[in-house]
Amino acid sequence: MTLTNQARSLRKNQTDVEQRLWQQLRNRRLLNHKFRRQFPIEPYIVDFVCLELKLIIELDGGQHADQLDYDQHRSQYLGKKGFKILRFWNNEIIENNEGVLETIRLAILDITG
Repeated sequence: MTLTNQARSLRKNQTDVEQRLWQQLRNRRLLNHKFRRQFPIEPYIVDFVCLELKLIIELDGGQHADQLDYDQHRSQYLGKKGFKILRFWNNEIIENNEGVLETIRLAILDITG
């Protein structure tokens, strides 16, 4: 399966937490910036990205506790391509959605000056 097809499949099968955050990011709802979901940035697929700001938002479920080295390598690679990465645990979206959105807003404001 190509990376693009894999991304399409991930978009069709979003987790509940991804759907919850997507409702806040889609259609330029957050400070009028366009976000994309499950977007391929070779050789990876990122959860959410604003290409204009080079801002990636990653949501981590329990499986990420077992792949810290992989996630760190992935973040370093994307960072070298000029992306800023924000990572949130799924439970943060569930328990503190407004806090997560405020962190994203502050990151956007920091990038845009």
